[in-house]
Amino acid sequence: MLNLFRHSDEADLERILAEHAAIASGAPDETQSHEKQFRDLLQALPAAIYTTDAQGRITFFNRGCVEFAGRTPKIGDMWCVTWKLFLPDGTPLAHEDCPMAIALKENRPVRDMEAIAERPDGSRICFMPYPTPLRDESGRLIGAVNMLVDITTRKQAEERMMLLTQEVDHRSNNLLAVIQAMLRLTKADTAEEFQAAFQGRLSALANVQRLFSVSRWTGASLKTIIEEELRPYAANDARRVSITGCDIRLPATLAQAIAVSVHELATNAAKYGSLSKPSGTIDISWQTDAADNLLLHWTESGGPRTAEPVRKGFGVGAVDGVIRTLSGSISRHWKPEGLVCELSFPSIAA
Repeated sequence: MLNLFRHSDEADLERILAEHAAIASGAPDETQSHEKQFRDLLQALPAAIYTTDAQGRITFFNRGCVEFAGRTPKIGDMWCVTWKLFLPDGTPLAHEDCPMAIALKENRPVRDMEAIAERPDGSRICFMPYPTPLRDESGRLIGAVNMLVDITTRKQAEERMMLLTQEVDHRSNNLLAVIQAMLRLTKADTAEEFQAAFQGRLSALANVQRLFSVSRWTGASLKTIIEEELRPYAANDARRVSITGCDIRLPATLAQAIAVSVHELATNAAKYGSLSKPSGTIDISWQTDAADNLLLHWTESGGPRTAEPVRKGFGVGAVDGVIRTLSGSISRHWKPEGLVCELSFPSIAA
């Protein structure tokens, strides 16, 4: 509720001071009645408000102060209702140096200052104080009033935004590095082949980014990545693709590497392997070992008879390069019935 004052703190304080001045200028009986109304008003306000005399001794505090400070102050306490004070950077702040003390010692309002209050139970509140001197009709300093506005929620939101900005910056740099690596590793005999190969790899990365966005960046689903890459080849016959394994949430870098690797394996299978014939199939499975390493198995069958190629294809080089960036490994076995690949990645912990 204290946050209700966040956008009108000074206006509320000015209104309080105006009412205080109106009370002070009334007749004695009328003043006493108005004084009670004024204190009742301060008690009802959802903000921590207290007053002091000219020497800094507390003369009044409302219930909001008790809730704010996590304790019940005492009339006559000096300077502030809080238990312990700190500057925003965590440096201890002595009560005699607090904003209220400054306002009284220098006879001026203190604004645009933040501090941290620690309660006796150890919990902390970020707040902004609004100490303002009170003067009599002759202008003599007679005390001060202070309003403490809880800005903890706002500060937490700012910290979350800062962390999110840093994370977005990190992920953007990581993605650009992956794209640069793919650009360097993508080779082709013609411009048209280069465009098709590079565009396919970018699409694989785009799918991963979409999955991360949907999951609020908690991780990309390994099963979904593989399903998305192989979906076009199983559109007419779901039996052509078999996917087996418990779903795993992958960190960004590993998810990108697997997406590109599966994309290249599928592209190669469609051109030369099992997916180049209607009868061909692909079986892909995975598991983790005791050290949390990820082992991915790719098995083709039912396609044309295969043999180890004489020349390493452009897609093979791209896959190997991406996997090496993660200290992973890949082994290929060109069996007569089809290609068998085993991909291994270090610990999948994000």
